[in-house]
Amino acid sequence: MIIKPKVRGFVCVTAHPAGCAAHVDEWIRHVKSKGPVPNGPRKALVIGASTGYGLASRITAAFGSGAGTLGVFFERPSEDGRTATPGWYNSIGFTAAARAAGLYAQNINGDAFSDEIKARALETIRRDMGQVDLVVYSLASPRRTHPRTGAVHKSVLKPVGSAYTNKTVDTDKGVVSTVTIEPANEREIADTVAVMGGEDWEMWMKALSDAGLLARGARSVAYSYIGPAVTWAIYKNGTIGLAKNDLERAARAIDSLLARNGGSAVVSVNKALVTQASSAIPVVPLYISILYRVMKENGTHEGCIEQMRRLFATQLYADAGPALDESGRVRVDDLEMRPDVQGSVARIWPDVSTENLRALTDIAGYRSEFLKLFGFGMAGIDYDAEAEPHLPMP
Repeated sequence: MIIKPKVRGFVCVTAHPAGCAAHVDEWIRHVKSKGPVPNGPRKALVIGASTGYGLASRITAAFGSGAGTLGVFFERPSEDGRTATPGWYNSIGFTAAARAAGLYAQNINGDAFSDEIKARALETIRRDMGQVDLVVYSLASPRRTHPRTGAVHKSVLKPVGSAYTNKTVDTDKGVVSTVTIEPANEREIADTVAVMGGEDWEMWMKALSDAGLLARGARSVAYSYIGPAVTWAIYKNGTIGLAKNDLERAARAIDSLLARNGGSAVVSVNKALVTQASSAIPVVPLYISILYRVMKENGTHEGCIEQMRRLFATQLYADAGPALDESGRVRVDDLEMRPDVQGSVARIWPDVSTENLRALTDIAGYRSEFLKLFGFGMAGIDYDAEAEPHLPMP
């Protein structure tokens, strides 16, 4: 079939298999171009390994340090007349490249929140890897079925306490408008923390520890975001932010667990980027469009793979260890949060309208990065040619 992008709001409902593979190869080339990450991981479990920061972490571990990797994700294969999800094709592309390089690469596709998938992962590690020395937790899911209670929790992207009104942009149509988001109720807050907080990360680490599958000195990292004041009501101080607070609580508990065997756990606060998750958050896409313009103009822009390679090389596996902030977090959002960068964003924000969107922001760069998430807009791919959508997972 001939596969073209079909965008519906903040999601693209098609994905191009060859384009996704090309995007993965682009990230692999970047990691290789930077040279090896000394003293990096040898055997890594990446939970949420198929897109975004999780995929970039897996690529960095494999092609920066020669690590064997087990990737856990929940992606949909192709159906008649329908492509697979981009994460499905990304994982196929990564696995082919890793195995061609002589690296161990295995995949488990299923609900990472479930006991069943945890058990499959433990058995795979026991059989193939012995132990892992890095666990990356990078799940981004809108819902979670709790493995103990059976309750279904659905996360929401809402402020807490009072309604929030600010600018946002329809990135597909290029229309800037004002959005008002009503505050979350207590049930919605609790559900969001249950989905996006740290309980599941703790469950994974306890299961690995109890099974004796964590190597001495094993490390674990999960990802978060803080951002500037303009996004705080919907992010840092909203339902997501409360969930991320719980993630930091879990990091402290996991760090204590791993410290018994010379290991450690941290939360890494990363830069705002175009991802499938961030595209769904009101206000944030407009902020990212302005931020991209500012950071590209001053030469400090980084994408997912640049962020993760820098995290591994200069923080997680630095000789002196990671530099932590006052709350014990790693900060690779440092370039985004520079006063000059945030000052420029703050000056542009009030003036942005539908009419001057292209002139004041990098909306074109946002759209390009968004489509690349689904394998579109990659150099060297003939998007008018027939493509085979039905690819089996290795």
